[in-house]
Amino acid sequence: MLTADLLTELRAALEADRDQLRQQIAGLPGESDFDENHADSGQVAAELGEGRVLAGALGDQLAEVEHALEKMDAGTYGLCEADGEPIDAGRLEAMPATRFCIDHA
Repeated sequence: MLTADLLTELRAALEADRDQLRQQIAGLPGESDFDENHADSGQVAAELGEGRVLAGALGDQLAEVEHALEKMDAGTYGLCEADGEPIDAGRLEAMPATRFCIDHA
């Protein structure tokens, strides 16, 4: 069961995650961070590709965190998106941005 105290703790955790993810995304190197005349253009291309993959993964995580915060604001946080049943508090503590109960994960 989600108590008011637990909900407050989970919101704080999600907000901290959101801030950290935003910082990580902002800190990723972009194309302008590489010298066009770099001798090893293959290495530059590989690093840019890795950066794009990482940015995509971090962006996906950020979207999940922001979705959970929106659900908190809407009063629907903690309900499984598959069946509408409450998600176990322990699962929410372990994965605050989860959308599904363990049965639908």
